[in-house]
Amino acid sequence: MLRVLTLSSLFPDAGRPTFGIFVERQTLGLAAHPDVQLRVVAPVGVPPAPLDRHSRYRALAALPARESWHGVTVYRPRFPVVPIIGGRLSPGLMARAILPLLRKIRAEFPFDVIDAEFFYPDGPAAARLGEALGVPVSIKARGSDIHHWTGSPACKRQIVSAGAAAGGLLAVSGALREDMIALGMAADKIQVHYTGVDLDRFRPAERAAAKAALGVSGPLLLSVGYLIDRKGQQIAVAAMPSLPGATLLIVGQGPARAALEAQIAALGLGDRVRLLGPLPHEALPALFAAADVMVLPSAAEGLANVWVESLASGTPIVTSDVGGAREIVDRPVAGRLAARHPAAVATAVREILAEQPGQNDVRAAAARFTWEANCQSLYDHLRRVAAT
Repeated sequence: MLRVLTLSSLFPDAGRPTFGIFVERQTLGLAAHPDVQLRVVAPVGVPPAPLDRHSRYRALAALPARESWHGVTVYRPRFPVVPIIGGRLSPGLMARAILPLLRKIRAEFPFDVIDAEFFYPDGPAAARLGEALGVPVSIKARGSDIHHWTGSPACKRQIVSAGAAAGGLLAVSGALREDMIALGMAADKIQVHYTGVDLDRFRPAERAAAKAALGVSGPLLLSVGYLIDRKGQQIAVAAMPSLPGATLLIVGQGPARAALEAQIAALGLGDRVRLLGPLPHEALPALFAAADVMVLPSAAEGLANVWVESLASGTPIVTSDVGGAREIVDRPVAGRLAARHPAAVATAVREILAEQPGQNDVRAAAARFTWEANCQSLYDHLRRVAAT
């Protein structure tokens, strides 16, 4: 029996049910493996007083220290964070705060491996914890944890050091693996570990009826992602004047919402662009199935889960040539890779609309991204790391 301690600062809770939902889905799949016992430690960063009284953190402070989450034991220890300037300190603060808890857990659940599910700050913290406990460590890179945090020299040093200390590494795409190698991480340590998609939930539907249910007629574009400039929703909005008659639905929340609202108003697109806000994951299949095109002109990605969900729903994508995009858009029916410019995005959308591919042909591009394959690959990887 393989005993796994999954460490992830991205994991859903009662107040944030979609936060780290793909980590949750992967973890629940692994926990269901007949040869696995698993516990989750989901550290919660909380700033010192009086900042901890902010509404953003009050809900986190109220989370239970331990609970059963969909049948899996989840611990939610607190660790101190310093907003804005404290990123380089977070791994050390996290490791120091949760080491006593891991010692207690290990006394009655002698885990064989620490499975860190985000490279920063979880990875460097896991490396320190693994050394202190004498337990091998695996670290998974998802995209922004590498691309964003290596912009800070202090954080980059910790990331590279953690990569050297880990018994094994995972990357969500081949492109991200190459980025990790370029940082100096050992190529023979890094395995590509693709995400999964629920092919029963995300599937094609009769598109006209699905649009009608949303009160939409004509071409429908969908964009799903955190509302930040890096995701490129502002570029999708700017492309809309060149796509008369089309509707754009944007799902997500984030700091760019006010700017997007102002942009939509300035362009007179209030009747054709809707900001739907954050939606539960269960609401997304109907939107993907209704859309003619999913648009996400990101500046950086590892391998976006929404790319795979869109293809599984029979909907081609327009995205930038970043991260693992070429591993997803690997055939013409899957969509287009476009420059991060409104005109280029509009041209790519028009090309797809002019010769709309069959939904089942699009779906075939997602057939290899199953949760079953994801689980078996992760199990095999962690078994190897535990044996080191």
